[in-house]
Amino acid sequence: MSIELVLIFVVLGTFVGFMAGLLGIGGGGILVPVLTTIFIHQGFPLHNVVHIALGTSMACITVTSLSSMRAHHANGAVIWQLVKAMAPAIVLGTFLATFIAAQISSKGLAIFFSVFMAYVASQMFRSKKIQASGSGAGKVELSLVACGIGVVSALVSIGGGSLTVPYLTWRNIDIRKAIGTSAALGFPIAISGTLGYVINGMAAGGTTPQYTLPQYTLGFVYLPAVLLVTIPSFFTAPIGARLTQTLPVQTLKKIFGVLLLGLSLKMLVSVL
Repeated sequence: MSIELVLIFVVLGTFVGFMAGLLGIGGGGILVPVLTTIFIHQGFPLHNVVHIALGTSMACITVTSLSSMRAHHANGAVIWQLVKAMAPAIVLGTFLATFIAAQISSKGLAIFFSVFMAYVASQMFRSKKIQASGSGAGKVELSLVACGIGVVSALVSIGGGSLTVPYLTWRNIDIRKAIGTSAALGFPIAISGTLGYVINGMAAGGTTPQYTLPQYTLGFVYLPAVLLVTIPSFFTAPIGARLTQTLPVQTLKKIFGVLLLGLSLKMLVSVL
């Protein structure tokens, strides 16, 4: 691996960690399109390049989500009863969805990712608060919603915050506790998603010679990128979190939304 590529991964991790801490958003929206572009330039097989980007991003999120979960727990912002109720279904949905992703082409995954990120970006410009529901959620509803969140999270490699927080807010959960609970749910999403992409990648890599995965990959997870991205992000995420009170977060969210759209379109063009 060249020095230039090492520096690119380190800078990427630094930026992703900072933005995740500042805006409370997982790094998948940035990591997947950037990693896809990098892997294409590295000569990774096009039919699996988005799968490797998704799996690698999910593995990176494991570290940042753990750090985030611990911080929110320390602040008393995690409703563990909800986490226990939603975690089994969210783990199941995430894990099973990696098997679905393995059967979808890179082009199909890129299109789905871009469409979903367009939705996420639109929420960055949303100023109107979500109208809360007048009733509480039952166990069946929580399980179905959690499973759906897990499925989408695996297909676009996110920690689920862009779906979990709006849902919990709609269910009359205080926004701070909704964010904290979502952060706690992000860790099992990342663990189960990473495991699923490792298993499916190992199966795909052993089928035919043309599907041989690149060196230093474990399934669909590119290990050098995980190492070089997670180390700086672990240190920059707290910096971003501390600056939430001093920087114009609402303005930054709109800028970030434009960035997400641009990166998603860039990935789509690269793959197509």
